Amino acid sequence: MLQTARHSRFRPLAAALLGATLLAGPAFAREAGFAQAEWAQDYSSPTTMQVHRSSTPILSPDTIAATEAMVEKYRAIVSRGGWQAVTGAAGLRVGSRGPAVAAVRQRLIVTGDLDATAGGAGVYDSYVAAGVKRFQARHGLSQTGQMSPATQAAMNVPADVRLRQLETNVIRLRSYSGDLGRRFVITNIPAALVQTVENGQVVTLHAAGVGKIDRQSPIMNAKAVEINFNPTWTVPASIVRKDLIPKMQKDPNYLTDNKIRILSGGQEISPRSVNWNSDEGTRYTYRQDSGADFNSMGVVRINIPNPHGVFMHDTNSRGVFGDDFRFISSGCVRVQNVREYITWLLKDTPGWDRAHVEQAVESGQRIDARLTQPVPVYWTYITAWATPDGTVQFRDDIYKRDGVNVPSTIEAPTPVASAAATQPEVFEPGDEEN
Repeated sequence: MLQTARHSRFRPLAAALLGATLLAGPAFAREAGFAQAEWAQDYSSPTTMQVHRSSTPILSPDTIAATEAMVEKYRAIVSRGGWQAVTGAAGLRVGSRGPAVAAVRQRLIVTGDLDATAGGAGVYDSYVAAGVKRFQARHGLSQTGQMSPATQAAMNVPADVRLRQLETNVIRLRSYSGDLGRRFVITNIPAALVQTVENGQVVTLHAAGVGKIDRQSPIMNAKAVEINFNPTWTVPASIVRKDLIPKMQKDPNYLTDNKIRILSGGQEISPRSVNWNSDEGTRYTYRQDSGADFNSMGVVRINIPNPHGVFMHDTNSRGVFGDDFRFISSGCVRVQNVREYITWLLKDTPGWDRAHVEQAVESGQRIDARLTQPVPVYWTYITAWATPDGTVQFRDDIYKRDGVNVPSTIEAPTPVASAAATQPEVFEPGDEEN
C-alpha cells in the first residue's frame, strides 16, 4: 500500500537508471540566476566523469571480477585513512562557496568522482556539480548535481564500512557463478531494479517497486511460466486482516470505490451486510475486478510459482517509479515498462510479438499466455557491486542483511512514494503470509 509522501527529497529517477547526463554549465548558471562571466573555466563536464549504463548483468563473471578488483581498491583507500565526513553541505549548488564546498570536493576526489585538478578549490562550480551527479548515479540517487541530505548521508558512510559491504557482496555474487541460463531475469531488491539478460548481455532495464522493510521481498530463484493479462486479484487473508478490515471500519465505501467484491460460497454479498467490527470479515473471499486504473496489479501479472506466493506485476500507481527509494510493496515486485518486459519474456512463444501483447492489454479481457520456455528469475540482494569500466555502485542495506551496520541514507523507517499524494490508496498484492 502506498502512503502519503512525507519527504520532499523524492525526485525523478529516470536519469539515475539510464546513466548520467551531466550539467551544461552556462545553461544551468543562467537558470540559477548567475551571470556567465562569474565562471572563468570551461563549463563542459568531461565525458570520463559520466556513469554510463552498463550492459554487464549484475550476476555475471565480469561483475564478480570487477567487484573483486574494487575490494582491493577500497582496501587501499582504507589503508590511507579513508575519507573525512562532510557536514553542512545539504543544499549546496552551483555558485555556493565556503568550507563545506571544499569538504565535498575532497570527498569526491577520494573516490574518483572528481579530478583533483578540475575547477577552482573554493567554489561549487560545474565540475563539482558533475562530480556530485556521478556520485549520486553510483548510489541510486536522483542526479540533480546539488547536495541533498541523502547525498550527504551517502558520502558519510565510512570507507571501512563500504569495504566490508563490498566483501560481503562478493560472496553473494560468487554464489551465482554457475550456469544461470541463456535467458534470465535479475531482480536486485536493494537497487529496486530488474534486468533482463540474454547471451550474457543486459537487454532491458526496469525500475521496480519492491517489499517494504516490514513486508520484505524474498531472496529466491523461480521461473516465469505465464503472463496473465488484465488480471483480477484475490486479496490474501493477511491483507484482509491487516488492511482491508481496518479500512472498512473507517470508510464503508472503500471496497465499492476500489471495485473489490465480497464472495461467500461463490456468491457476491453486500459490504453493508458484514459486521466490520467483528471477525466476520475474515470469513469471506475478496476479489478486485480487472482494470488498469484501479486494479493493484495494473494490466499484467507475471506468474513465477514459488513457496512465498509472490509474483511480478504492473501497477496502477506508475508514478512510484520516479522515486529514489521504492520499497513500497507487500513483497511482490512492480515492474516499470511492463509491456516491454513481458514482450521480452514471450519472445520465444509463438504468436506473442509486441503487437499481440498490445492487443491483449487493450482488449481488457482476461487472457493467459503460457511461455513455451519458462524463463529463470532470480530475486537477489546485492548492495554493492562494480562494473568492468571500474565504476562501483552502492545501495542502502534496506533489510539489514549485510551484517556491517551500513548507515541508512533514508530518513524515514519506511520510505514512501511521492506519487502517493495524487493516487488513491490501494491494496498491494504480494503479502501472502499466513
